[in-house]
Amino acid sequence: MRTTTRASRGFTLVELVITIAVSSVVVAFMAMFIVTPMTIYTSQTRRAALVDAADSSLRFIGRDLRAALPNSVRANPIGTALELLATADGARYQDSGPPALALDLTAPDGAFATTVPFTQEQVTPQWSSNTYRLSIYNLGVPGADAYQTPPPTPNVITPATGTTITISAGATANQNLVTLSPAFQFAFGSPGQRVFLVSGPVSYLCDTTAATLTRYWGYTIASAQPTSAAVLNAAGASSALVASNVTGCQFVYSVGTAQRNGLATLTLQITQSGESVQLLHQVEVVNAT
Repeated sequence: MRTTTRASRGFTLVELVITIAVSSVVVAFMAMFIVTPMTIYTSQTRRAALVDAADSSLRFIGRDLRAALPNSVRANPIGTALELLATADGARYQDSGPPALALDLTAPDGAFATTVPFTQEQVTPQWSSNTYRLSIYNLGVPGADAYQTPPPTPNVITPATGTTITISAGATANQNLVTLSPAFQFAFGSPGQRVFLVSGPVSYLCDTTAATLTRYWGYTIASAQPTSAAVLNAAGASSALVASNVTGCQFVYSVGTAQRNGLATLTLQITQSGESVQLLHQVEVVNAT
């Protein structure tokens, strides 16, 4: 009888251990070339997002500052609150000519014309409001301060006066007719015949405890700057979050003089996942009245 011997096939335990060890080394080397670049990419993406968030927030504030009523920007001493009076539009009023068209500064005047029209879409004729304000020659000093209370202030119409402002088309393309009901007397004329349409106060509050930067608007003007959310909410403010993860901020306003420019220096720091960015942004504020 013939017997057949079959060769044993398979892996020995030693071979299996060696294979696992070699595979582990290969995987480790592959991880070094894959994980490290991915980590770097994730970190760079996170830093870019932080820079973008800080930059967008500062530019957002900058747009409000550039549209602020001259001499209306103010910051609290510790630099956590910034306030301004936002303008919706501006024009140049007529100060000579027929009485029906020239602004009378010696008595309450119910109507005057502009030599340069209001140009923004939201105030194109026929436009009317009893919540907006008109301001001429705001200097930010007693007697010519748009924040002055109680109203009426001598250089700005406020909602508390109950005045309705109407802007309609004039006889020429560069002319608007402004009607005030009831009539209002401005205390001072502007050297440049500038008149500003003010939509209301705007505040930015930085709260590092809550790690937020918040914008507030639509509240009652006060002679003292509001520097807390509680005060602004009590004044009827609406609010919107501008930035989160805020760990530091500084608002500094260097006051210029009338007919000159002020300078707002804004610093914002945002931190996330152990990484932090800090940006500084400076905005020139035109105070020509």
